[in-house]
Amino acid sequence: MSHDLFSRILLAISLIAAAVVFPVLFRIAAPYGRYVRKGWGPYLPNWLGWLLMESVSPMVMLIMFLTGDVPKTAALIVFFLMWESHYIHRAFIYPFTLRDKWKPMPIAVMSMGMMFNLVNAFLNGRYLFDLSGSRYQTSWLSAPQFILGALLFVVGFIINRHADHTLRGLRAEGEMGYKIPYGGLYRYISCPNYFGEIVEWTGWAIATWSFTGFGFALWTFANLAPRARAHHKWYHENFSEYPKERKALLPGLW
Repeated sequence: MSHDLFSRILLAISLIAAAVVFPVLFRIAAPYGRYVRKGWGPYLPNWLGWLLMESVSPMVMLIMFLTGDVPKTAALIVFFLMWESHYIHRAFIYPFTLRDKWKPMPIAVMSMGMMFNLVNAFLNGRYLFDLSGSRYQTSWLSAPQFILGALLFVVGFIINRHADHTLRGLRAEGEMGYKIPYGGLYRYISCPNYFGEIVEWTGWAIATWSFTGFGFALWTFANLAPRARAHHKWYHENFSEYPKERKALLPGLW
C-alpha cells in the first residue's frame, strides 16, 4: 500500500470517527475536568495527562518535518512553526499553569487524546512534508488563502490564550472551585477558549488549503462544540446569576 493511499484511508476513517463522536459527545461529556467521574479506570494527575497526550503532536510533526522528502520551502517552514507554536505551548507550558493540576484524569481519556493527536499530526505532517510535492513554494505565502488563513490562525491563537489566562486568574494556587469568568469574549460566550481554538484550526485549514487541514478543523469542531454546550449548560445549572445573554460558543448565535 502506497503512503498516499494509506493517508487517504486514514483520513477517511478519521472523518467517519468524527461524525460518530460528534453526536455522542452531546449526550456524554468526556470525563475529565469538571466532568471527571468514576467508572473510567485508573487515573493520573491532570498536568501529566495533558503533557502526555499533547506532546505527541509537536514531536510527530517534528519527525515528519525532518524526515519528509519535500524540499523545505519558506511556506513549509512557516506551516511547521504555526503547528509547533500551538502544541509546544499546549504540551509543555499549559499543563504547568493549571490551577487544578493534581485533579485526576482517566488514563483512558489521556490515551484517546494521544491517539487523536498522533493521527492528526501524522496526516498533516505526511501531506505537507511528503505528499504535497512542489505545491507550497515561497509564493504561497502571498496567496489570498494563506493570508486569510494565517490571520485567522493568529486571531484564534490570541483568543485562546487570553481566555485560558482569564480562567487561570479566577483561582488562587491550590483553589479547586469554579467561578464565573468575565471580560473579553466571556461577555458573549461561555467558551471563548474553545471558540479561539476552532478559529485557529479553521485558519490552518484555509492557509494549507488541504483535505487534511480541513479534516483536522472538522475534528476540532466535533470535539469542542459539544463540550462548549456542556459547559454552558453546567454554568446555568450551578450559578443562578450566570448571564442569560451569553451563548455557548458562537457570539449571538449558539
